Amino acid sequence: MDPKPQGTHHEDPELVKPANIEQINVVRVPLTEEDSKRIRNKTDRTILVILMWGYFLQILDKVVLGYGATFGLKKDTHLSGNDYSLVGSIAPIAQLAWQPFSSFLIVKVPHRILLPLLVVGWGIAQTTMAACHNFGGLMATRFFLGLFEAGCLPLFSIITAQWYRRAEQPVRVAAWYSTNGLATIIAAALSYGLGHIQSGVLKEWQIIFLFVGLVTISSAPFLYWRLDNDIASARFLNDQEKLQAMERLRANQTGTGSREFKMHQVVEAALELKTYLWFGMAFLLNVGASVANVFGPLILSGLGFDKFRTTLLNMPFGALQFVVILLSSYLAQKARLKAIVLAVFMLPVVAGLVLLYVLPRNESVQGSLMAGYYLLSFLFGGNPLIVSWVVANTAGQTKKSVVMGLYMAASAAGNIVGPLLFNEKDAPAYHPGLRACLGIFIAMVAIVFIQWVNLLVLNKMQERRRVQNGKPAKIVDRSMDNRYQVTQEDAEAETAEADNQVGSNAFLDLTDRENDEFVYIY
Repeated sequence: MDPKPQGTHHEDPELVKPANIEQINVVRVPLTEEDSKRIRNKTDRTILVILMWGYFLQILDKVVLGYGATFGLKKDTHLSGNDYSLVGSIAPIAQLAWQPFSSFLIVKVPHRILLPLLVVGWGIAQTTMAACHNFGGLMATRFFLGLFEAGCLPLFSIITAQWYRRAEQPVRVAAWYSTNGLATIIAAALSYGLGHIQSGVLKEWQIIFLFVGLVTISSAPFLYWRLDNDIASARFLNDQEKLQAMERLRANQTGTGSREFKMHQVVEAALELKTYLWFGMAFLLNVGASVANVFGPLILSGLGFDKFRTTLLNMPFGALQFVVILLSSYLAQKARLKAIVLAVFMLPVVAGLVLLYVLPRNESVQGSLMAGYYLLSFLFGGNPLIVSWVVANTAGQTKKSVVMGLYMAASAAGNIVGPLLFNEKDAPAYHPGLRACLGIFIAMVAIVFIQWVNLLVLNKMQERRRVQNGKPAKIVDRSMDNRYQVTQEDAEAETAEADNQVGSNAFLDLTDRENDEFVYIY
């Protein structure tokens, strides 16, 4: 019979409960796989549910613009030329401009307060879009929609990093990010149903905007009620579980949060090559994502379908997004190689763009054109992989906030550029835009591999620093293990590390460069 799995540390009664949670830096808490799984499940039922619902609302409010265009928005608000492209681009312009403030607020404002405020803000913006009758009104409301949504993805990424082990983060990021697909499905179903309402007062698109905006606003009290700021203040964990929840995260070496905004961490983030490589990935990927969100329904309608069939045909696209996001993150977690999975998932996107570019717009190849459009859904597997890659390789609360802010700025820039590549005069084929996107995704694959090599080099540098500081060159990194338990060999290695005081930096607000025990993952 195999021996019963042991906790990570020796079962010394004096180590079971430190006098206060601050002592977790130097005192180890016994933790078994069963303890870890129980705490993870509790966290899923509370924190993950909040993240999934909040992100679903953000995407829902964003994607209904495309359905509004299908149901007469452009005609009723007298849009012409590139007006619709500009309306699609103004929200990410606001996100880009607001990122420095967003990064600061994420550090300084408790998450339980910040998230509901953001949700109310973009919900009001979405609701007031229903009252717009011209280009100026749409530009103003979409600007505020983007401003309040600016902090959403960085905030959700940091919350995920604060509550989960690095091995658990890809699937959790995928869980809330996959609501992209669910929101696309629900938006299509809602638009189809609400679009049939006959009203002498409101147009179909106004009813759609009003409904989703009010749902968002009414959700804010629920988010405030359920969310906790951090592990130390978690209401769904008892005192012993809080200590064990923090012990679970020791191997992450990324800290557990801080309310101090540290300028030296901002400088460090700004001087690192990996920051700009992630910026490049986010920019290139989101050029394509914006095309699918803003122009997806228009591309389908350009294949010869009426507005109701166009709406329904976008539902399989949403389902594919959902499956692709979960699949890519699951494979990345199992293979422990985000770079390879990310690069492979870009290949179907390239194939889809080629089909849309080379095939004529006629009924004889309608099925092939739809297949090409649906292949674009694979690009949505990229963002959650990049997000989980970023947060797992960035330590320090301010640095994480800044890097995720730059990631969001790059995403916003991509969302600005994407719609502008597709000019109305090029409809329905949009060949120049498709040609540009094709080159963009090929360039992105190259950047992914450059980042992979960069992280390998950084790990070699970390090993040399540990040796100089009197620590082992190689340390046991269990943060990517699927189960929280160790073999006898790992336990002996950990004992040797403890003798060298390895692990005492885990909960300090140190950056990955400041902490010589940090191990980069690929």
